[in-house]
Amino acid sequence: MKRILFSLAIPAFFTVVSCSKEKPVTSDANEVTTTKDGSRFVLDTLNSNVEWKGYKVFKSENTSHFGTIKFESGDVTIKDGKLESGKFVADMASLTSEDLKNKKDDLEKLNGHLKSADFFEVEKFPTASYEITKVSPASEGDYNTVLDGNLTVKGITKPIQFKANVAVNGAEVSIATEPKDIMREEFGVKFQSPAANGVIKNEVTLQIKVKALEKK
Repeated sequence: MKRILFSLAIPAFFTVVSCSKEKPVTSDANEVTTTKDGSRFVLDTLNSNVEWKGYKVFKSENTSHFGTIKFESGDVTIKDGKLESGKFVADMASLTSEDLKNKKDDLEKLNGHLKSADFFEVEKFPTASYEITKVSPASEGDYNTVLDGNLTVKGITKPIQFKANVAVNGAEVSIATEPKDIMREEFGVKFQSPAANGVIKNEVTLQIKVKALEKK
């Protein structure tokens, strides 16, 4: 799949990402140093998502599944024309595979498995989130910004850093992170398929793509 993914990996592993609406069960979170001082921009949920990619046996295009997770809500703060803070909440019930969209039975089987207790336990943990804790300019490379933040999946919070391209154009903000490998087992997603079915890689590739509009 293209490099453009907040990609979640699995042949069956997602954000942007699964987290509970309750307080995290465990947390190694970064301290939040960002503020809400500035103009508030609200997530355009129709034009924002998390793209995921998971791998079976080994990490390659031919042994992967990929898809999307929609956002339930989110906002960012812009101060002096620059990103100051933000938080995005993903709707884990919306998790779906794109590579199987023309194979209805296989799609339903995979989506159901990913939402089950083997993986994301969506009934228990209906959302996942990423909260930006620090914003820094990137001095080199393909991205203009470095985002430090806290990713919460299945009630477990871990600090995750993304390189990102951030653009502020009047009443609209866009953020596209790099494709980033997340270790699913660190977030309690520990299912292993029988050896005969092939090994599921620990890596899940995620990419967050966000559009936000200024709240008047």
